Amino acid sequence: MSVDPKTRPPRASAVRKAVQVAPTAVGAFYATSMETFRCMFKRPFHAREFVQQAWFIAGVSIMPALLMAIPFCMMFVYQINILLAEIGAVDLSGAGAGVAIIREIGPVVTVLVVAGAGSTAICADLGSRTIREEIDAMKVLGIDPIQRLVVPRVLASTLIGMFLNGLVSAVGLVGGYIATVYMQGASPGQYVTAISILTKLPDFLVSEVKAAVFGLLAGLVACHLGLNAKGGPKGVGDAVNQTVVFSFLLLFLANSVITTLALH
Repeated sequence: MSVDPKTRPPRASAVRKAVQVAPTAVGAFYATSMETFRCMFKRPFHAREFVQQAWFIAGVSIMPALLMAIPFCMMFVYQINILLAEIGAVDLSGAGAGVAIIREIGPVVTVLVVAGAGSTAICADLGSRTIREEIDAMKVLGIDPIQRLVVPRVLASTLIGMFLNGLVSAVGLVGGYIATVYMQGASPGQYVTAISILTKLPDFLVSEVKAAVFGLLAGLVACHLGLNAKGGPKGVGDAVNQTVVFSFLLLFLANSVITTLALH
């Protein structure tokens, strides 16, 4: 029995529309990304805009990163130590903390902060410029908005992602020390010495690569959605919400891929 299109549930039509639009959206994002990479090697490079954006992203991200890293790492290391105590390997608590924090927790917290704070601000800024037709005005004047606005923001997001990852890793190890020594009574020397057992310099380098990729992807998503915002202030708000969702999806997917490649 056929179903009258007028009586079809609205959710079904919304899902069908999303499936139809998805390939076009992915293609548009790919085109924006390729144009951004191309413009990175063109002159002039707007260093002042880059510094301003890096300072802004750092300003809105540092405190949330610290406030997330300390309790998150403390509780994570606390649970690891409970498991190690069950098998009589408490002296390896520093090794477990170093591996978990440097390889995974640092980049993941960086994901949450960069995508949740920095990228949303970038998207809101570019979205506001788009609906006020400032982007169209730049094109009329012969100014490439990708080179003038997008490239400095994407590079700033990448740099601050790497900076935040190092900061979160250092603060996370301190939080793990507090949980291990002061909350569970382990030896301070054992914790500090054991960090280097499983964690080496290549692990930190992989972690920094993750953070750079995360910052790059978050910046690209924010800039693409901001430049394509439509529908007035409501459209900008929708673009900001989409930035958070799409950034998280891409960044966790990239985290899985990089981790798999690094372990092999």
